[in-house]
Amino acid sequence: MSGPIRRLGETSEPADASAHQAARAGFGDAQFVAEFEAVLHDLWNLGRNLVLGWCPAEGGVELLVVPHYVIAGGLDPAQERNDRAVGNPHAFIQDLLGGDKQLNPDIMHSRCKALGFPPTFVKLDADVGQVAAQISEIVKRFGITYVGDRAVTLFDIVGFSLFSPLEQVTQLNSLSYAVNAAHSKMLSKKIDISFARTTTGDGFYIWNRDRSIQANINLYHFMHLVLADNAIARAKSSGNVTPLLRAAFHVGGHYEFYQSEGLNPTIYSYIVGDVTIELARLIERTVPGQVVVGDFDVPMPDAGADTASRVDTVDFIERTQETLSSLEGLVLSGEPVEAIKCYLTGEHAEDDSYTVKKYLITDKHGLTRHAYNAKINIYRGNSEPIFLGVQDHQLGSFADTIEGLEIVLEDM
Repeated sequence: MSGPIRRLGETSEPADASAHQAARAGFGDAQFVAEFEAVLHDLWNLGRNLVLGWCPAEGGVELLVVPHYVIAGGLDPAQERNDRAVGNPHAFIQDLLGGDKQLNPDIMHSRCKALGFPPTFVKLDADVGQVAAQISEIVKRFGITYVGDRAVTLFDIVGFSLFSPLEQVTQLNSLSYAVNAAHSKMLSKKIDISFARTTTGDGFYIWNRDRSIQANINLYHFMHLVLADNAIARAKSSGNVTPLLRAAFHVGGHYEFYQSEGLNPTIYSYIVGDVTIELARLIERTVPGQVVVGDFDVPMPDAGADTASRVDTVDFIERTQETLSSLEGLVLSGEPVEAIKCYLTGEHAEDDSYTVKKYLITDKHGLTRHAYNAKINIYRGNSEPIFLGVQDHQLGSFADTIEGLEIVLEDM
C-alpha cells in the first residue's frame, strides 16, 4: 500500500513560530523540529486530519494519517472500503490511540489497511534513530491519544458564579498561585513531577504526565499542598480574594488532544473522558471544603519497570501515607512541616480497628457511583495544624453510606 510522499521544506507554512514553540517544549534540534512540524501541519490540514502514528522507513518515516471523522464515526468509512472489517471497532480505536506513537512496520501497515488509508511517506535527512523521541512528541500534537488509567485531580471554587467578574479573576489567580507554589515546593524536595493542567472555568483539572504508582502518589501530595497553601491564604485574607475550594481525585481513562491556537495546535494538551466525567459528577455533590476520592481499582505501572500492580482506592491512600516522609521539612507559611496524615474517613471500632466508609453518590442524572471522603492533617512546628477536608458528620446530603461494604483497616 503506497501513499503520498512529503519532503521536509515542501510547505509554504512559516517555521519560525513552530521553532519557538519547540525550543520552549524542549524537543531538541529546533530546525529539524520546525521543518517536521511544518510538514505535519500541512497534513493536519487545519484539523481535518489526525496523525496517529509513525514508523521508520528507508530514507525517512511513514505516517498514519486519517480524516478525523474516521475515528469519531466508528470506522464505517473504512469498513466500506476494506474487506477486512474490524471485529470490535471500539477496542480497535482505543488500541490505535493508546500506546506509543512509534509503531513497527507490520503494525503500521496492518492499521493502515484496517482504516483504508495508505501510509504517508516523509523524506528525512536526519538519522531517524536519533530523533525518534522528538518525532513521537510532535506526532502526538497532531492527533489524539487514549490513556487507559491516569490520576487526575479537580479543584473547584465554591460559589464561583455568584462573584463579580473581578472577584472571579482574582480567585482564579489565587488558585493558580497556590498551584504554582505547591509545584515549587515539591521541586525543592527533588520530587520528580511533570504536571499539566486545564481550566474548567471555575477551577482546574490537573494531572501528572507520568503514570507510575509514585507519579500518582505525587499528584495526591501535590493536591493537598495546593489545598494547604489556599487554606493559609484564606486565613490571612479578607473579602472574596481567596477562594473556598473543594477537591476531587480519581483514576480513570481519558482522551488527550491539543487544541488549535490560531491555525496551529498548541503545545499544551487537554483531556476529556471517563475520568473527567467522574470527577465532574463527584464534585457536584461535594460540600465546601471537602476532599472526595473516587472508587478505582486499576493497574498502575511501577516506575522504571515494565511491570504494573493493581491498586484500589484504599490501598492507594495507604501508600500515600507511607511516602509522606519525603515532604517533611517543607515550609508552609514560615513553619516547617513535622508530620502529615492522609486517611479516608470512617469510625473507630471497639477493637481499635478503623472502618473506612464507602459512599454511594447519586448525581443529577440519577446515575450512581462510589466514593470516599478524605482528610489530610498537616502538623507544623509552633503553628496550629492545618486540617483539610471535612469529617463525616459535616457531609450533609453528600451521599449515603453503603451498608455491608465498610472496609476495615487494622491499627489505624
